[in-house]
Amino acid sequence: MNTKVTIAGVEFKNPVMTASGTFGSGMEYSDFVDLNKLGAVVTKGVANVPWPGNPTPRVAETYGGMLNAIGLQNPGIDVFIERDLAFLKNYDTKVIVNVCGKSVEDYIEVVEKLGDQDNVAMLEINVSCPNVKEGAIAFGQKADALMHITSEIKKKAKQPVIMKLSPNVTDITEMAKAAEAAGADAISLINTITGMKIDINRRKFALANKTGGLSGPAIKPVAVRMVYQAANAVKIPIIGMGGIASAEDALEFIMVGATAVSVGAMNFVNPYTTVETIEGIEAFMKKNQVEDINSLIGCVK
Repeated sequence: MNTKVTIAGVEFKNPVMTASGTFGSGMEYSDFVDLNKLGAVVTKGVANVPWPGNPTPRVAETYGGMLNAIGLQNPGIDVFIERDLAFLKNYDTKVIVNVCGKSVEDYIEVVEKLGDQDNVAMLEINVSCPNVKEGAIAFGQKADALMHITSEIKKKAKQPVIMKLSPNVTDITEMAKAAEAAGADAISLINTITGMKIDINRRKFALANKTGGLSGPAIKPVAVRMVYQAANAVKIPIIGMGGIASAEDALEFIMVGATAVSVGAMNFVNPYTTVETIEGIEAFMKKNQVEDINSLIGCVK
């Protein structure tokens, strides 16, 4: 029974990854999860310099999910290489580094520093960060801005590039096509959906940032729909995510065209979700006599 999938020439032992920002860099979960079992560890976003993130409170529970406005707090690329990448060298699993920035130059500085790291299999570029030089319009919300940053990163990147798309757009296929046209090796979607919660007793916003990213099971139907649309618009591989809590959820994404999937918010609820999802996919394949996971990718048209 084959559970291996390949994205841009990189082979993964199974299609289950972690979603950036929900798993640290693996170290934080290594007491619960055997990282060797994962298809890949996708790290929390890292920038060229340390970011303090947003003021607190930064997290709020919602029905079927959570809102977060962490603000991409991270220690910066130098500490990340020295500490987090060094730790991940102890494991037989692929490493995908999520990269964030405030300008094209910021992203490229990180991409270039990661070029020499032999245990980084791929780069996932978080284009939901505000682009300061474009008046805080997210790269991920304008097709021309997305094409520009994708093409600039591709000029410098030594690893294959995954562009992580924002769902906060009118037409996800336009963004997927823009990433593909600019040379992206793969796309991942969806990132969080912008939401808001009010604390009625305090008569204030639940988050200091006012708005936050909604994740968790509540967004899964939207995510499945967007992955399906993107898969039918582009030829490059897709990593699907958004509310995956079980093997059944993961298989929905795979059947509409995702080559791999990422488990996010559910890591906070049940730290074993990734491994349970891998085991559940294997059980499904045995029960239904599916010899190759790749035969399920995009089987629902």
